[in-house]
Amino acid sequence: MTGWNVRDIPEQSGRTAVVTGANSGIGYVAARELARRGAHVVLACRSEGRGAAALARMRSEVPDGSVELMRLDLGDLRSVREFAEAYGSANDRLDLLVNNAGVMAVAQGRTADGFETQFGTNHLGHFALTGLLLPMLLAAPGARVVTVSSSMHMRANIDIDDLNSERKYGRWLAYGRSKTANLLFTHELARRLAANDSDVVAAAAHPGYAATNLQTAGPSAEGRKGVERFMRIGNRFFAQSAEAGALPTLYAATAPGVGPDAFIGPSFVMWRGTPGPSKRAPWTLNDRAGERLWAASEQLTGVTYDKLKA
Repeated sequence: MTGWNVRDIPEQSGRTAVVTGANSGIGYVAARELARRGAHVVLACRSEGRGAAALARMRSEVPDGSVELMRLDLGDLRSVREFAEAYGSANDRLDLLVNNAGVMAVAQGRTADGFETQFGTNHLGHFALTGLLLPMLLAAPGARVVTVSSSMHMRANIDIDDLNSERKYGRWLAYGRSKTANLLFTHELARRLAANDSDVVAAAAHPGYAATNLQTAGPSAEGRKGVERFMRIGNRFFAQSAEAGALPTLYAATAPGVGPDAFIGPSFVMWRGTPGPSKRAPWTLNDRAGERLWAASEQLTGVTYDKLKA
């Protein structure tokens, strides 16, 4: 492969990273490569069993790597708070937060706190986590927050008056809205960081079409065998690998020159290829929408960004 790849990741020794959803797919690859380059990496995973298996695998693949496992369920704000408290008690710094975990196109449901599953997990959980860890990020020179969105954000803008999709629910509509929320969050976070003269970089990335269990987890859990089979065929014949899909995230997290509110994705029609600046829907750059989503997210999660003036 030509262009930017894992060999171009700068030395990460002395840096600490948290990667959510690091037990498989893009999150696993990103965590592994950060550890390979010297970072201490925390695998933040919902399932302790799958997380432990990923930890053992990573230690076998990167024997000299510094990695640890911590439980985090982004669909439960109590778990998010417990993770942030435990992390702060055990670690004295945080240089990189990769908001990677998520669910895709699942049946209508609710998180532990009563939010629509995709909006609650993909956006609100990461909004709360970032806010709770923000003091440590602000204290680390050159820190970054990378939030993983999707090209599917172009399917739908958020409905600020129906964030929980109570009036209308479609699994792909809700997914697209949650991915738009990821980009609006990044946009508003970058604006607030700049307004407070912080050098923390808030950026976003998307993997294109990468073969991970994200496509099959929902259909499998719901017993939709035909859809699951279709997704597996797509992953096998059309998708790029998880290793390739993780490159935009790793680029956004480590490459020199990544600016505030950057959106990094594959170079070939937002689908596959080496990472670089990616197209995004104009509504993800709307300041007013970002402000309104931010205010709603603070109210819904109870997490306020006191150190960042609007």
